[in-house]
Amino acid sequence: MTAPEIMIRAEGLVKKYGDFTAVKGVHFEVYTGEVFGLLGPNGAGKTTTMEMIEGLRRPDGGQAIVAGYDTRTELKKVKQVIGVQLQSTSLFDLLKVHEIVRMYASFYSVSVPIEPLLEDMILQEKRNDRVKHLSGGQKQRLAIALALVNDPQVVFLDEPTTGLDPQARRTLWDIVLRLKERGKTVVLSTHYMEEAHVLCDRICLMDSGQVIALDTPRNLVRSLQSDSAIEFRLEGSEELTEEQEQQVRSALAECKEVKQVDRRKEVYVLYTDQLQASLVDLISLAEGKRWKVHELQTRTATLEDVFIHMTGRSLREE
Repeated sequence: MTAPEIMIRAEGLVKKYGDFTAVKGVHFEVYTGEVFGLLGPNGAGKTTTMEMIEGLRRPDGGQAIVAGYDTRTELKKVKQVIGVQLQSTSLFDLLKVHEIVRMYASFYSVSVPIEPLLEDMILQEKRNDRVKHLSGGQKQRLAIALALVNDPQVVFLDEPTTGLDPQARRTLWDIVLRLKERGKTVVLSTHYMEEAHVLCDRICLMDSGQVIALDTPRNLVRSLQSDSAIEFRLEGSEELTEEQEQQVRSALAECKEVKQVDRRKEVYVLYTDQLQASLVDLISLAEGKRWKVHELQTRTATLEDVFIHMTGRSLREE
């Protein structure tokens, strides 16, 4: 089996703002034709890392290579092979949709046909509408259309579904998957774990400007060594002393097949790969201890659990 071709190589990228280091020596490789995810909470360094790879910010250390071109010394060539949808895109509100796409196409020596592009982005019916009249999802699709107008090899999507309703988000997911089908390399940043799990071939987990894990979604979740999670609240747990809390955790850890015990605010989480055995033992334990269990539910382990296991914090914390 031949090794995958490398489209992007980030080598020790560093970005500083005064005394603050936003990105701390980030290393990773992106393969040709894959959807590569940068997953982490707000402030993890995802956007800054992407902007250094895109050539929008100059690294204070390390280098980025895109399609064989160094972003510091061959930026013009890099710009010809990438398309970028920024986290915050300012569009010309008074232009019509087809007008702004044609304007962007004029910036390149080679561009794709406009009408098929609008159709791909589900904007054909909005082609004569002014940008200011578009919905949030339509504006995001327009931003992606502008990123694709030069038929790039690599497409960067920075938090493309933030602030969108579930239907608009799913529509954008379908667009990303179609880009992959066409052989595009997609680099996607997000703090939505489900989005990363559905779309990405591999995920780079980032926190505090560093890479803390990099693997397929399946392998990242399997690293917990637990397939399932049991969540519940214990009545009165918010009033426990530190010693009493430790006693509760120790008792829960003794439940059959429980691999790990976490607590997130008032919610206890037990990780197990034998859900039925752990659940039966937990109920028996609660009866013996006269604990009142509320809001008991079971679910499969997720990327959120992986992140919390590694950092002690939720992906959704701002």
